[in-house]
Formats: sequence, structure tokens, C-alpha cells
Amino acid sequence: MKGGWNALVLALIVVLVGGTIGFYLSPAPDTGSARIMKHMKLGLDLKGGAHIVLEGVDSELGAVTPEKVQAAKAVIENRINALGVSEPLVQVDGKNRIIVEIAGAADIDEARETIGKTAALRFLDPEGNEVLTGKDVEKAGVAQNPTGAGFIVTLKLKGEGPQKFYEATSKWVGQPIYIMLDEDLISWPVVNEPIPGGEATITGNFTVEEASQLATLINGGALPIKLVEVEARMVSATLGADSIAKSLRAGAIGMIGVLLFMMLLYRIPGFLADVALGVYAILNMIVLLAIGNVFTLPGIAGVLLGIGMAVDGNVIIFERIKEELRKGKGLRSGIDAGFHRAYVTVLDSQVTTAIAAAILWYLGTGPVRGFAVTLFVGTVLSMFTAVTFSRWLIKLAVNTGWFNKRTLFGVKEVAE
Repeated sequence: MKGGWNALVLALIVVLVGGTIGFYLSPAPDTGSARIMKHMKLGLDLKGGAHIVLEGVDSELGAVTPEKVQAAKAVIENRINALGVSEPLVQVDGKNRIIVEIAGAADIDEARETIGKTAALRFLDPEGNEVLTGKDVEKAGVAQNPTGAGFIVTLKLKGEGPQKFYEATSKWVGQPIYIMLDEDLISWPVVNEPIPGGEATITGNFTVEEASQLATLINGGALPIKLVEVEARMVSATLGADSIAKSLRAGAIGMIGVLLFMMLLYRIPGFLADVALGVYAILNMIVLLAIGNVFTLPGIAGVLLGIGMAVDGNVIIFERIKEELRKGKGLRSGIDAGFHRAYVTVLDSQVTTAIAAAILWYLGTGPVRGFAVTLFVGTVLSMFTAVTFSRWLIKLAVNTGWFNKRTLFGVKEVAE
């Protein structure tokens, strides 16, 4: 009975993994592309778009410092994200440059307008009437909450702003004031008392990150340094949709070849390694999509290299198992000894690859970092699927009692 349960669990895993991969690789009815493509953010080299390099220079706004460059990067990110542009890539390059890549941008002027446009900030009363606009706000900042835990956002108004805000807060005590950025509601603080003098605070038990983000949004795009454009160009997609489809098809053919090779050479362990590889592919995509990875050609190369690393780990392990079985060990003890002897070799290989990926990420920029991220994630996951999960699968198969012949592990039976 126990063998039957093991067989049932094994069959369910195979069906679940095969069904999941088959579904997401099958063409979507509306696009004709693989369903997984709908969930993938494509980078500039695959989708095309605008590439703009901005350089910070000393000006009346002050000297350029690393902190101000990072703050300017955050402002540009908030501008682009607030305007609903998808898949932007904003990164600091060197000491004073910021690279902005907007995949899918139609032309360079549109991209410049997107970066340069400041989102409309409005304060509305409970009836929807406009109380203040971004022109009335001189500055928003962050401070520690003097009356409790967390942080607050400070507001300093200018021009007619203080008087308009005093009138509104006098009228709407106990009611919220809605802060809108374009059509997005970003905060709704409740008025506790009339606020004269043009200075106010927004409380909300914010963390310092939340308060900083809200202050940046309210500031609406006031850059802390002067930025000048040093490069602006449109980038064509290196691969068109047809080329991407052909690449995916070539990758699928290559994968089928690897899967068949593993089954022919290692029989049952090879088949189970293929199943583990399927789990690896699913987990890899889940992690990369969850962290918002943008897929570029180097990034996809990192994914494929990670698959190769996962297969390589299984090959080392299975060769060790075959060696143990040829020595005359029993099936279970041979499997345990094979995994035990191969573990250090596989671990050394994966750790050195992970370290190399971490160094690439630290020192690299743009696509190099994308490659490093996909390689690092793949390497870490392959340690789980190639060692832990595949070992559990093989033991599960052996416990069914259906796969106890040594020939099913690629080793000739030993004459008794």
C-alpha cells in the first residue's frame, strides 16, 4: 500500500509539472505567443525603446554628491512610474550619471517628455474641490514623529497656499484632505485642527521609507541637482517577435534533446532529473517574475546557463551513483553514497558560480547585472532541485518497489 501511495505522489508530481510547463509554453489565443510571454517584462534589446543618459552638474542647486544623484534617480523613477510608463530602467552610472531606459517608447521626444513631465499634485477637500496644487507647496520633508513612533511628512506652503490651507482645514476638521498625484490617491490625512502659518505635518505611523516616498511624490519632481542630457537615442529591438519565437523554439528543441539524453543515459534517475529540471524552471520563473526582473538577451543567457548548471549537477551525482552500484552496493545504499560523495563537488561548483554572479552584479551595470541576477537565482535554485528535490524523487521512485532493477539506473545487473 505504501508503494502505491509513493507511486501516486510521483505520478501527481509528473502530471502537475508537465501540465504547468505545457500550459505556459502553449500559444495564447489572442497573441499566438507563449502564455509566459504575457508575464515577462522585456528589456530594451528585446522590445526596443529610448536610451537617455543624464549627467549631474554643479549649479545654483548645489554641488553634485552621490546622495543627491541617488535622490535624483528616485525622483525620475517616481515621475515615470507615476505616469504609468511600464518597465522603465533607471540606474546610476558612475559618480554623476543616470541612465534611463524606457522599453516600448515610440520616439525620443516622447521619452524626454515623460522624464521631464512633473505629475500634477492636488489637495482636494471631502467634496472634491481643489484646495491646493503643487504650485502652493514649497517643500515636503521627513521628520521623526515627535509624539510617537515612526516618521511624519512635513509640509511647507508658499504664496497663497497657507491662507487657502487654513480656510480648508478650518472648514473640514475631522474630515480627510485627499492628496492626489494625477489620478492616483497617494494619501488622505485627517484634519485634527485648523492649520495656520503654512506649515503642516502628515502623520500615519510611516516608516522612514514610506515617509520619504510620500515626500518625494509631493515634491512632485523637484530635482536636487541640475541634470544635463549627454546622450539620447532610440534603440531598436535586437530581436523582433519572429526572432524571439524562433529562439524559443530552438531553446525548446535543445531542452528536449537534453531531456532525452538524460533519460537514455541514466534511465529512471535521468527521467526524474528531467522532472526536477521542470520544477527548477517553474521556480526560477516564479522568483524572477516576483522580483520584477526585466528579461534581456544577457538575462536569458543567464537563465539558460542556470539550466545547464542544474543538469551538470545531476550528471555528477548520477555518475557517482553508478560507480557505487558497480562496486556492488545495494540500490538504496548506492544512491545515498552517490549523493553524499557528489555533494561537495556540486556545492563547490555552485558556490563559486554564485560568487562570480554576485561580483558581476556588484561591479556591472545594465545587462551585465541582468545576467548576474538570473545566473545567481538559477544557481541557488539548482542546489535545491538538483540535490535535495531530485534525491527525494529518486527515493520516492525506489520506495514504489517498481524501479528496483539496477539496469533501470544504467548499470548492468551483477551476477549473484
